[in-house]
Amino acid sequence: MTRRHFLTLTACSILISRCTSQSLPAHPIITVKGPIDPSKLGTTLSHEHIMVDFAAVDLASPYRYNAADVFNRVLPFLREIKQSGCDAFFDFTPDYLGRDPGILRRLSDATGLHIITNTGYYGAREDVHLPPHVMTDSVDQLAGRWIMEFEEGIGDTGIRPGFIKIGTDPGSLSEVDAKLVRAAARAHLATGLTIAVHTGPAEGAFEQMAILGEEGVDLSAWIWVHAQGERETQRHVEAAQRGAWVAFDGIKPLQEEMYLELLANMKENGLLNRVLISQDAGWYTVGEENGGGFRGYRYLLDTFVPALQSIGFTEDEIKMLLERNPAAAFAVRIRAGG
Repeated sequence: MTRRHFLTLTACSILISRCTSQSLPAHPIITVKGPIDPSKLGTTLSHEHIMVDFAAVDLASPYRYNAADVFNRVLPFLREIKQSGCDAFFDFTPDYLGRDPGILRRLSDATGLHIITNTGYYGAREDVHLPPHVMTDSVDQLAGRWIMEFEEGIGDTGIRPGFIKIGTDPGSLSEVDAKLVRAAARAHLATGLTIAVHTGPAEGAFEQMAILGEEGVDLSAWIWVHAQGERETQRHVEAAQRGAWVAFDGIKPLQEEMYLELLANMKENGLLNRVLISQDAGWYTVGEENGGGFRGYRYLLDTFVPALQSIGFTEDEIKMLLERNPAAAFAVRIRAGG
């Protein structure tokens, strides 16, 4: 037995033991308020943002914003989507870029939404959001930091992440980007958390897929974030056929036709069951007056879903995209392969 498979089996045993002792489902969704059964997730926005701080890593800090101001600014937008039928909200803001689990939990309490946060680091934007230890940590040390957040909670909040979010720059992976992917793979094998990678075009995405294979992670544990950035739609088909999740997650006004075509292509290829959709909307921008401009979250449910129906998407297909697929993609379970 290899070290990798030993770690996988050990971690799986620990996870099953925890779930059994707490009378929880074997493969829960982990929200900021605790684990839930995936069947309870409901209608889901699978990639959005509450708050983002674009300051460099040496400046980003909770001291740069007032938590009450953020809460009050964002709350009405979340109440709107709750009224539109939304049940769950995945916040994709990573550490060192404005992640604040405490605010997320307060918003969850106030709205009744299932809100999910993440662990991991954002290597896009030329690494300006990466803490210095990323450059000196080994892959295992880096993975260990994210595993610790899963096991012990984020900081002193007791809130556990529900997925791993990392980011890479466009094009071929840099050395540090590849390191982030390997660390995420190893963290997955120790936790069962799904890996979502800010990517875009296919070159970096397929390099990530190769690394995951080397690390023994099945592609069903990986989400190709911002796949709409790849214009060659056959690449979406290839990734989905290999078991990956393909996320078209920048849905917004004036780009409706492009997203309808992307989804129609996946439907024609019988691959809607590997697709996630969302808006990448929000957000309170730290450092700007009153959080700056804010793109609300209602467009997908109020406008885009009817557009899907107008081109022949059935109620069941829409439920697949907004309910069943997110529940399957983010349910915590170790997916070893390769």
